[in-house]
Amino acid sequence: MGPWLLCLWVPLGLALEETLLNTRLETSDLKWTVYPQGEGQWEELSGLDEERQQSVRTFEVCSGLGPPGAPQNSWLRSTWVPRRGATHVYAELRYTVLECASLPRAGRACKETFNVFYHEADADTATASAPPWMENPYVKVDTVAAEHLARRGAAGGRPAGRVNRKTLRLGPLARAGFYLAFQDLGACMALLSVRLYFHKCPAATARLARFPETVPRELVTAAAGRCVEGAEPAGPAGPAMLCREDGRWAEAAAQGCVCARGREPAEAGARCRACAPDTFKAEPGGGRCQPCPPYSHAPETGAAACACRNGWYRAPGEGPAHRCTAPPSAPRSLVARLNGSVLRLEWSEPLESGGRADASYEVGCRACPERAPCGPCARLAFAPGAGGLRGRAVTVRGLRPSVTYTFTVAARNGVSALSPHPPCAEEVNVTTNKDVPPPVQDVVRVGGSPTGVTLSWPAPAPAPPGGHILDYEVKYYEKAPGGEGPPLFLKVPEPRVELGGLRRGGLYGVRVRARSEAGYGDFGPETAVSTQAAEPGGAGGQLGLVAGAAALGALLVLALVAGTLLCLRRQGLGRDTEDGDKPGQFLVGHGNKLYIDPFTYEDPDEAVREFAKEIDVSYVKIEEVIGAGEFGEVCRGRLKVPGRREGCVAIKTLKGGYTERQRRDFLSEASIMGQFEHPNVIRLEGVVTASAPAMILTEFMENGALDAFLRGCAGRLGTLQLVAMLRGIAAGMRYLADMSYVHRDLAARNILVNSNLVCKVSDFGLSRFLEESSADPTYTSSLGGKIPIRWTAPEAIAFRKFTSASDAWSYGIVMWEVMSFGERPYWDMSNQDVINAIEQDYRLPPPARCPAALHQLMLDCWQRDRNARPRFGDLVGALDKLIRRPAALRLAAPEAPGPSPPLLEPRGPRAPFASVGEWLRAIHMGRYEEKFSSAGVSSLELVSRLRSEDLLRMGVTLAGHQKKILASAQSLPGPDGASAPAGAAGTCF
Repeated sequence: MGPWLLCLWVPLGLALEETLLNTRLETSDLKWTVYPQGEGQWEELSGLDEERQQSVRTFEVCSGLGPPGAPQNSWLRSTWVPRRGATHVYAELRYTVLECASLPRAGRACKETFNVFYHEADADTATASAPPWMENPYVKVDTVAAEHLARRGAAGGRPAGRVNRKTLRLGPLARAGFYLAFQDLGACMALLSVRLYFHKCPAATARLARFPETVPRELVTAAAGRCVEGAEPAGPAGPAMLCREDGRWAEAAAQGCVCARGREPAEAGARCRACAPDTFKAEPGGGRCQPCPPYSHAPETGAAACACRNGWYRAPGEGPAHRCTAPPSAPRSLVARLNGSVLRLEWSEPLESGGRADASYEVGCRACPERAPCGPCARLAFAPGAGGLRGRAVTVRGLRPSVTYTFTVAARNGVSALSPHPPCAEEVNVTTNKDVPPPVQDVVRVGGSPTGVTLSWPAPAPAPPGGHILDYEVKYYEKAPGGEGPPLFLKVPEPRVELGGLRRGGLYGVRVRARSEAGYGDFGPETAVSTQAAEPGGAGGQLGLVAGAAALGALLVLALVAGTLLCLRRQGLGRDTEDGDKPGQFLVGHGNKLYIDPFTYEDPDEAVREFAKEIDVSYVKIEEVIGAGEFGEVCRGRLKVPGRREGCVAIKTLKGGYTERQRRDFLSEASIMGQFEHPNVIRLEGVVTASAPAMILTEFMENGALDAFLRGCAGRLGTLQLVAMLRGIAAGMRYLADMSYVHRDLAARNILVNSNLVCKVSDFGLSRFLEESSADPTYTSSLGGKIPIRWTAPEAIAFRKFTSASDAWSYGIVMWEVMSFGERPYWDMSNQDVINAIEQDYRLPPPARCPAALHQLMLDCWQRDRNARPRFGDLVGALDKLIRRPAALRLAAPEAPGPSPPLLEPRGPRAPFASVGEWLRAIHMGRYEEKFSSAGVSSLELVSRLRSEDLLRMGVTLAGHQKKILASAQSLPGPDGASAPAGAAGTCF
C-alpha cells in the first residue's frame, strides 16, 4: 500500500468488492477505441481462456514488428465506466509480453513494458480524436513491466509463457465516470482481461451498534451507525466507525453504544436484552444485571432499580444497589435511677436494627405535678442531649420535687423518617421525692484576694422527713467573652467556701446545691464574682511598666528597620530587567538544572522552537496504531534522518478538527519533555509542526505500558528484577523533583518499559511547574480537572494541591502495582469507597509474596502527614540497599539476629553553602549580595525563612528573580538541619 498508509487497524469482518467492468465475462465485441488504426496496432480478438475453458475477448498489439518507420505509439481506450460513488478504483490486469530477443527484426525500438492511463468525465463524451491521444489530459497510473516474458514459437505460433497479473490503483476520482487507456510504445503483448472494481465495507454490527454498507471516500471514512435495540450512544457524538480504503472496518477506532439501564449485553455483544425479573441494572454500560438487593423486588423485566417491599426503605443518597432497610424496634430494658433531682436513664439496643448500623435515640419527657395538669417538661438539662444520641444512657438534671415524670426513649435510623408510623419507643415513669432540699440561693462574697474569693449562703431548710443538710456541692467556672470555661466542682460540709487558684482580675460564675438524706436538690441561680486586680504600685504594676517600656523600645527598632528597607527598595526601583531574563518566565534550579515554563510564552510556537527539534515529515514513516491518547492516536513508526541511523519511534498525532488551544496544549508536552534528559525519563526525538497532522516523536519503548507488561509477565519476573525496575522509576522521579516538577499522574500506566526492562517516566500532559512562593510550593488546579483517585494523595484529593510529596504517595501505589503484577489498586472499590477507606487510615495490604521491606516502604509513602513521607532521593537509596542485600528481599525474617538496618536515611541539608553570598552566586543572583547584607540576612537559616514580602522590601522587585530565590531557599537547611517547613512564618529581620 505504500508509506502513505498512516496506520493499520484490526479488521472487522471481510471487505466487499463491487465490480465495475470485467472483460473476462464478455463474449461479444467490447468496442474499445483504438488509435491509430492500421497494421501492428491494437486489435480485438477472440480467444480461449485456458483457466476457465471458455471464450473470451482479448486485445493484442505488436507495433515493434510493423513496417519500418511506422509510429510506435498505439493507444487503446475502454468505454466510459461509471464509478458508482467510488473514490479509488482498482484495475486488475491479465496480460502477456513477448521477449524482444525472441522477435525477428526487433531493434532498439522494441519494448517490454506498456503504460496505463485514465481520464475522468461526467458523461460518455469521448470520440476517436478527443480527448487528445497524449499523456495530458490523461492521468498516468503506472508503467507496467512483465514479471514473466513469453517467447515466440519457432514456427511463428502463439507465444508460450505464464500469464502476468498486475493490480493498479486509480484515483482519487471525483467525476461521474472515467475511461481506462493503454499505451504501447513498441511492445508485443496481449491484454487478456481487465477487471475494474472498488472496495466497500460491509454492513456490520460492532460494539452494540449497526453500521451500514459504506464506500470509503478517502484513506479512512467515518460512517455513522445506530444503536441496537436497548442500547444508547456511549458518547455525545453517537456511534461511528472508520471504513478503511481496503474495505475493512477499523474497529479499534470505533465509537459504539452501551446497553441502557435495565439491559445487559447478549449474543457476544450483538444486542442488549432486558434484565430478568428480580434483577436490575442501574447504570448504562457493559455491566451485567444484578440480583435485587435483600427486601426488594422487580416483578417486571428490564428493571433499572428494584423497589423495596412494604415496610422497607432506602435512605436518601442510597442507590439502587443498596439493600432495603427498616426502622428499628423500640429500645429494650429502659431503667431509671433517681438521686434527688438527678436522674440516670439507661437502656439496651433494639431487638431489631432494621438492617442498619446508624441507630440513634431521642428522649421525650412529660411532667405531672401534684394538683396540677400534666404538660411538657421545662427547665430540665439532658446530658449529653435529648436527641441524636449514639450512646444508650442520658443524665437528666433539674427535676423538681413532688413531680411524676414520664420519660420515653425512641429509636430512629436513616429510614425512620420515610415510615408513615411513629418510631417505636420505651416508656418509664419516675416520681421525685418531695423532701429533697430546695435550690441554694443568696450566695454572697464575704472576702477575697487577687487569686481567690470567699463565699457564704444561708442553709436551706428541707421539709421533714427529709432530714438535715449533709453537705453542699459548689460548681464554679470562668466567664470569658468567648464563652464559659470548663466547670470545676468542690464539696464542702458548711454553707461557706474558699475558692483559690483563680486568675487575677478574672470573672467567675458560681452555683451551689445542697444534699440531704433524700438526695441532692437542684443547683441554685448563678452568682457572678471577681478576683482583685493588681495594685498600681505593687510588684505587678512595676512588672507592667517594664513590659510596656520594652514594647515601646521594640516598636522604635522596628520603625528604624522599616525606614532602612524603604530606602533600599527605592534604590532598587526603576531598574531595567537584568541578565536578560524574559518577562513572564520563571527560572528554578541550581547550575544546569534550569527549567522554563512554556505556558508563560505569549507565542506557544516559540517555546516549541526553543525546546523541541523540528523534523521534516518526509523522514517519518508511520507503520501501525498502538494506542490512543487524549489528543489523537499513538502509532509506531520509523525515523530516518539524513546522516543518522534509521530507528523506531513512537508517534503521537493530533486528531483533525482541533482548536488552537488543543494544538497549544498538545505541543506543550513536547516543550516540557524537551527540557528533560535522564535515562529514566522518556526522551523526545522531535516534533512535526510544519504539516498536518502535528506529531510528537519520542523514543520507542518495545514493551509498552508497565501495567499491561506486568499483567502479561505475572510470575515470570523475579523480585530482584522488580526492585530494579522500581529503582529506575524512583531515579526518574528524583530527577523531576530536583527540577521542581510535579507529575500529578504517576501510575504504572504512565511508565513505559523498553526491551531491556528499563522503566521511564512518561505522559507529562498533567505536569506543571511549581509556581507557589511559599516554603512548600504546590500546584492548584484552577479548573478542577479530573483526578486519578486511586493514585492520588488525600491532601491533593481534598484541596487540589499537588507537591512532590503527593507524587511520593503515588509512587507507593506504583510499587504496589509492580509487586502485584499490574493488579488494579483497591480492586473493585468505587472511588468514593477508596476516599472513605483512606480517611479511616486503611492502607493496601502487601501483595502476594511481597517482601516486608518493600511493603514498609509503601507504608512510608502513604503517611497522612506529607512532610513525613520520604523524598525520591531517600527512596532511591533505600532500593539500592535492597539490591545490594538480596537476602533482605526474602519473605522470611533475616537469619542474623537483631533489627535490620534502616532503609531510609535521616534527612539532612540538601545544599551545603558556606555563606549567603556563595549561595546567591551559585544560583546566578549574586547582584543581590549587597542587598542581603544590608538587610541583615547573614545566615542560611534566615534565608530559608524568606517570604516574597521580605524580598520586595529588600529591593528584589523582579517577579522572576523573586520566584527563583524563593524556590532555591526552600531546599536550604533550617536551624535543626532540616529544610524549612511549609508555611514557615515570621520575618527574618
